Amino acid sequence: MSSSASSGEQQDFAYAAHESGVPEAVLMAVAYQESRWDDHQGHNTSGGYGLMSLTDVTPSMLADGGAGMAGRAEAASAAADPSLHTLTAAAKLLGVPAQQARTDRRTNIRAAAALLASYETGIHGDTPKDPAQWYAAVARYSGSPDQSAAADFADHVFGTMTSGADRTATGGQRVRLAADPSLRADTSGLTALHLKKTTSTGTDCPARLDCESAPAATTNYQVANRPADGMTIDYIVIHDTESSYQSAIDTFQTPGGLTAANYVMRASDGALTQSVAAKDLAFHAGNYGFNMHSIGIEHEGYAAHGATWYTQAQYENTAVLVKYLAKKYHIKLDREHIIGHDNVPGPVDSLVAGMHWDPGPYWDWNLFMAMVGAPTDHGGHGVGPVGTAVTIAPAFRSNEQTVNVCPADDPTGATPACTDQTQPSNFLYVRTAPSATAPLANDPYVHTDGSPGTDEINDWSATVSSGQQFVVAGRQGDWTAIWFGGQKVWFDNPYGRNTVRAQHVKILTTAGASAPVFGEAYPDASEYPAGLAPDVAPPLSKYAFPAGQEYVATAAPAHRDDFYPANGTTRPTETYIQGAGTVYTIQYNHRVALVNTADVTCS
Repeated sequence: MSSSASSGEQQDFAYAAHESGVPEAVLMAVAYQESRWDDHQGHNTSGGYGLMSLTDVTPSMLADGGAGMAGRAEAASAAADPSLHTLTAAAKLLGVPAQQARTDRRTNIRAAAALLASYETGIHGDTPKDPAQWYAAVARYSGSPDQSAAADFADHVFGTMTSGADRTATGGQRVRLAADPSLRADTSGLTALHLKKTTSTGTDCPARLDCESAPAATTNYQVANRPADGMTIDYIVIHDTESSYQSAIDTFQTPGGLTAANYVMRASDGALTQSVAAKDLAFHAGNYGFNMHSIGIEHEGYAAHGATWYTQAQYENTAVLVKYLAKKYHIKLDREHIIGHDNVPGPVDSLVAGMHWDPGPYWDWNLFMAMVGAPTDHGGHGVGPVGTAVTIAPAFRSNEQTVNVCPADDPTGATPACTDQTQPSNFLYVRTAPSATAPLANDPYVHTDGSPGTDEINDWSATVSSGQQFVVAGRQGDWTAIWFGGQKVWFDNPYGRNTVRAQHVKILTTAGASAPVFGEAYPDASEYPAGLAPDVAPPLSKYAFPAGQEYVATAAPAHRDDFYPANGTTRPTETYIQGAGTVYTIQYNHRVALVNTADVTCS
């Protein structure tokens, strides 16, 4: 055996390997790549079930979604692809009902092993004991029609076998795969799969990623020359599509939609499409000032699906992309600069309440930030004295939170009525007092009548998310208080298990009286060239930075600025305007916000 632990899950891998002839290391590494050995008790964003992500995609999965609707005929045709029905094929090979392979963990592993063995037999004529010979079969298991994406999947699987893996999976079971540093994959069988070869011509992507270009309609972005034109790229915004991969791309290519992200990531294999060049200004964040300074990455998926998870391929390939972009454009790797769409502030009063909340509570920020080399729990768990900063860092798998999901939150139609769901989550609720029965904190834009926040999945008014940083405002028993959205709020934090002491941060307080808070920051009207109508960004009237409170900033202040693209007539070239005034980005509540440098002092 390739492992020494003895959990039920570990034994299931050993049994399936012995039965099928698939080396146990291969089977375990494939499962790690598909699910990190977590039995999600449901299907993922690519229609995959169980630890082995055996697929069973229906036309409705491909047709439904909020970012755009694929045609029913197109969806039905796409869903006929055999790679989207490996559950049925695997169950048939094993001689068991498909439902059993879908829901029973051991059967799911056994059926996947039978499918892998059939792939290997088709390539090499037998099932060799040497894991090195299984590269092509593993590549086929990815289900990708693209050679580079299939090879990338196999590379990750073989990388796991080389380095080993050891983690506690769902239900507290420890699963271990011993490292095999001498393993060298035999890739010669890859050509026998006759996969499509794609090139990354015209894209700005890491060389190792399967990356194609599908330019967005010109109405959905503005041509710029970032950062050479002075407009720095400071943020990367993580989104989900609320639709299929292709449907999102189609939406971006539809003229007049006024929406497009720079990249879209496919769930099944981490394949990437670039829709807008990084130098250009994509309309993705719902805030023009943040669009000016950010790159948006959409992920195929649905934020409300507790039983739906973002795939390991998405996490890994997004981490590769983010590290590449951060290095190229000098983007700071922290949660004030690698943010979710749900962390982008509303630009003006009328838009705050309706800001999007993707990628939602089930994006594992701890895992992702560790992958990009900036772990949220760096330094060990604990909480310092009042006036020091903490990073929110609950352990994702054990941090089970309950949210209420309603039909309007789920564009797939899988939620016919409002229902509570409890799942591992990336957030903590914050309350008005140190008690589990105290009301949740209020946001004056979301709940205009002053009522408390709720546990609705789309209600971000009383939540803090992994990686966010706040200043400690008090401690009482197991509870920690922080300054949050102009309030003192509390969250359960026994023994400091949900926080780590923040390092290398700036703590801001007001220079005197309460300071205004902004969602955008444009230059003063007098700083605009003649002939250009100045943009105006008034303070967010229901928010404030009260005197005596403190908030965290992680970077130097940035200049107020604005951008006008060339229009071919009255403005033959683009115009970038940098004002004299500067602003800090602070972690204000669940979202970041901006404050004038002149209004605060820094320690």
